[in-house]
Amino acid sequence: MENFSMGPSILFCPADRPDRYAKALERADAVILDLEDAVAAGNKQAARQALIDTPLDPERTIVRINPVGTEDITADLAALEQTRYRTIMLAKTEGAEDLDRLVDYAVVALCETALGIINAPQIAAAPNVVALMWGAEDLVASLGGSSSRKASGSYRDVARHARSQVLLAAGAHGKVAIDSVYIDIPDQAGLLGESVDAAASGFGAKASIHPSQMPVIRQAFAPSAEELERATRILAAAEQASGVFTFEGQMVDEPLLRHARSVLGRSGRTTP
Repeated sequence: MENFSMGPSILFCPADRPDRYAKALERADAVILDLEDAVAAGNKQAARQALIDTPLDPERTIVRINPVGTEDITADLAALEQTRYRTIMLAKTEGAEDLDRLVDYAVVALCETALGIINAPQIAAAPNVVALMWGAEDLVASLGGSSSRKASGSYRDVARHARSQVLLAAGAHGKVAIDSVYIDIPDQAGLLGESVDAAASGFGAKASIHPSQMPVIRQAFAPSAEELERATRILAAAEQASGVFTFEGQMVDEPLLRHARSVLGRSGRTTP
């Protein structure tokens, strides 16, 4: 299965709004055409037809399909067979067995229920899974709660645990982790802070719900000039050192060098 390389800014677009497809892809690094929550039950067949009739670049498009066990997933897969899309997001993934009928697709497993979060390590191990994403609001709803965030805007502890669980499960199996959406659209400062944390923690991308969030996410995932310059100098110094060394008063060993390489990688560079 190929590695997942879409991101860092990924935009949801309702599949029943083909008039928005191209505009969404212009603004984002990748688009999720949503056949699940963004589409009312009565519009799902029209959404599937729009998916077939309005093609986008399949290398930058993910299709979110309905959960396993629903009547809609069969119709979703039948529609996908008439397209070039081969990367899908499986809503409410709850176990590795959910992926058995999706062997022909690269799957972004969306863990957004209590069972899905608990089973994230087994899900991440599935060979057709290329990335994991977590969903805050559906998770809290599955627990009988009413909000994933406190009044301050920060996540409640259960959501923070789920976020970490999915990130660790993805990392343990060499898969990309995608951070959940930030639903307070006007709060760009909050989005920036959360996106900076996502990038620094190891998430490979962040999903979003509005085009205005794209530049903020890109800014967060791109290293600053200062970060890039320091990472370059650390890696250059490492070429002249043997083993652990001191750089500007800081001990540098292999984990710190990996951090520096990650900074270069987020800038599109691989060498100092």
